[in-house]
Amino acid sequence: MDAGQPSRSAMSAAVARGIHRIHDAPPWILDDPFALPLVGDGWQAFAEQSVALSRPPYQARSGVLLRARYPEDVLASGVYAQYVILGAGLDSFAWRHPDFVRKGRLFEVDHPATQTWKRERMRALALPASDRQVLVPADLTGDTLDASLTRAGFDWSLPSLLSWVGTTMYLGPDAIGATLRIVARCAAGSGIVLSYNPRPELLDDLHREVLDDVSRLVAGMGEPLRSAFAPDEIERLAATAGLQVAEAPSHADLERRYFNGRPDGMRLLMIERLLWLRV
Repeated sequence: MDAGQPSRSAMSAAVARGIHRIHDAPPWILDDPFALPLVGDGWQAFAEQSVALSRPPYQARSGVLLRARYPEDVLASGVYAQYVILGAGLDSFAWRHPDFVRKGRLFEVDHPATQTWKRERMRALALPASDRQVLVPADLTGDTLDASLTRAGFDWSLPSLLSWVGTTMYLGPDAIGATLRIVARCAAGSGIVLSYNPRPELLDDLHREVLDDVSRLVAGMGEPLRSAFAPDEIERLAATAGLQVAEAPSHADLERRYFNGRPDGMRLLMIERLLWLRV
């Protein structure tokens, strides 16, 4: 991304969440009424990009919705005192789940430029702020996650869940491994949900074609893709860091779980794979 500018991929992801309420039938995979207001003027251009990437009934927004929904389901299934969203972008968890923020603590980690812009949008929209919602400015290509979280008041002794979706593909393997080693220092019972791009040869023709389109799109935004893994490679990286696999749902598993019987017939179009790791 350009220095001093908010992430365009973060805006694109927010728009994908927001237009779900406009174009698709309930029940929604993720109901995010805050997404489009946070993006503000110009969201329609990002919506056009999402439509262009779709291959009906496979909708490009479906993967963005699912990768946001899955870690929130993991959070709801456990007892976590802290929730950390890495590469938070314009995530609206704090306002969609105020009960968690009242009881626990939410840490949103992202590039300083993106967070500065988000703060401005929060003020413009008069969205409620809380000292239990902590925006943590950090550039994970240079700053260390542990130092950034510690400065922000993160308690390493409490069980915590980290969400790291839609981000690892913009980092190299060394940076990913370093972050996972930091996560492994969290309290027992903690975990992280991440998404990663599989190697292109592991995708079917449809998803490989979409990956090519996405690669060109994000490179044009100044945010090129930098990593892809086979499942055994990413799991080995996690094991080396000291983390255990809790769940590695397949594309078919996720489609059955979240998309079966949808009244609008939407199918899952998702390049990324999800991985839930435990400390």
